[in-house]
Amino acid sequence: MIELSIADIAKTLGGRLVGGDAPVSGAVRTDSRAVVPGDIFFALPGETTDGHLFAPAAVGNGAALLVVERELETSVPQIVVADGVVALSDLAREVVARVRAGGALKVVAVTGSNGKTTTKNMLSAILGAEGATVAPVGSFNNEVGAPISMLGIDHGTRYLVVEMGADGVGDIAKLVSVAKPDVGIVLTVGLAHVGKFGSADAIELAKGEMVDDLPETAVAVLNVDDPRVARMSSRTRARVQWFGLGQSADVRAVDVEATAAGTAFTVVADGERHPVQLAILGEHHAMNALAALTAARAVGVPLERSIAALEGLVRAERWRMEVLDGPRGSVIINDAYNASPDSMAAALKTLAQITRGGELRSVAVLGEMAELGEFADDEHDRIGRLIVRLNVRQLIVVGHNARHIHNAAGLEGSWDGESVLVDTAEEAYDLLRDSLREGDVVLVKSSKSAGLRLLGDRLAGVAP
Repeated sequence: MIELSIADIAKTLGGRLVGGDAPVSGAVRTDSRAVVPGDIFFALPGETTDGHLFAPAAVGNGAALLVVERELETSVPQIVVADGVVALSDLAREVVARVRAGGALKVVAVTGSNGKTTTKNMLSAILGAEGATVAPVGSFNNEVGAPISMLGIDHGTRYLVVEMGADGVGDIAKLVSVAKPDVGIVLTVGLAHVGKFGSADAIELAKGEMVDDLPETAVAVLNVDDPRVARMSSRTRARVQWFGLGQSADVRAVDVEATAAGTAFTVVADGERHPVQLAILGEHHAMNALAALTAARAVGVPLERSIAALEGLVRAERWRMEVLDGPRGSVIINDAYNASPDSMAAALKTLAQITRGGELRSVAVLGEMAELGEFADDEHDRIGRLIVRLNVRQLIVVGHNARHIHNAAGLEGSWDGESVLVDTAEEAYDLLRDSLREGDVVLVKSSKSAGLRLLGDRLAGVAP
C-alpha cells in the first residue's frame, strides 16, 4: 500500500484514533496469520468467528495498526470505526484515487456469471507484460477481497485488475464506486448462484451494475452473443466495445477449435486476422480471451502483444480446466473449483470434443452444482441428458445432491450401466483407481463445496 499517516487513515475512515500517529505502508490483512511487521490488520466480524479475537496474534506478528469496531487493550495504535467492511472500502477508494491522481493508473474490472477469474488472469498476463500490474490472487472478488486487492497498488502501479463478484443486487455497484474502472467488462449472465438472487433477471440487474455508473470517458466491454449482456449497452454512458462470435463484434473469433493441446482460433479486429493458440483447454475460454483482448485494446495494448502474452499462459487457474497426468497414461482435467449449469455444459462439451472419434475414452466425474435454489433439480437433470447426447462413455456422479444427473442419464434409453452414483469422493476414487487406462480422459467437475477438486488432485498424485 502507499504510505499514509495513521492520522490520515483515521480521517479517511471517519474513525477514532487511539494511540500515536506514524507513517504506515504495509499490506492490509484480515488474517492475523499472514501479518508481517508493518502491516495493517482489519479485525472484521465473520460468520463463524470474530477478527477482534485474533488482534493479539496480529500484534504479535508485528502489525503497525489495527482497524477495529470496538476499542481493544493494546499498545499498538488502533482506529475504531462503526463498520470494518465499509472502512476497508473507504480506504481502498482513497488509495486508488491518490494513485490515479499521481500517475497513469488504469483500472480494468471484470464481472460475469462465468469466467471472471480466468479473464482476470488473462488480463494480468497481458497487462503485466506492459507495466507494473496488480491483480487479485485466486478469486478475491467480494466486498472484502476486492478492496484488499486494490490496496496492493502503489504509485508505480500502471494497471489494476479487479474481479467483481456479487451475492445480491447492489454488491457490484459498491465495488465500482470504490475502483471507478476505466474499463468495465461483463462476460455472461447465467444461472450461477441463482439460488441467492432468485432469478436470472436479478442476476442481469446485478451484473449490469458494472456499467451503470461508468463515465463517458470509460469503456464498457460487453459480450455481443449474450442477449442479457448486450442490452446493458442502454444502461451506460461509456463507449461500448463488443466481443464475441457474432459479426457485429469489434473483436471476434472465428474457426474456434478445442483439442487436447489447447484452444485455437483466429481473432478478427480492425480488418485484420490474428491466429491464437491457447494452452488453456476449452472453447469457452476463447470468449474469455476475447474479453481480455478487447479490454487491453481499450487501454492501448496492440493485439499482437496481447496475443503473445495469452499464448504464454499454461493454465487458466488452479482447479480450472487444469490438465494433469493421471494413472497409467490417462489424463485428468480438474475443473472442480466451481460449477454452474453453463460452465458444466461447457466443460462437458470440451471433454466430448477432445475425445471425439472414439480413440480416447471419455469419463465424467461430476458433483453438485451449488446455489441453484429452486432450479437445482431441473439443471442437474439437464446436465445428465446432455452427457448422453455428447456420448460420454462413463459417468460417475458423486453425492446425493447431484443424483438428478445420474437419474436423468439413466432415463436415456441408449445407456445401460454407464452411469454410477456414489456417496463420496472416496468411493469415486476407488472406482477409478484401478480402471483408468492409457488414452482415458477424465473430467472432474463440481462446485467447490462438493470437494471434488481434491479427488482430481489425488488421481493425478498432486499434493493438496
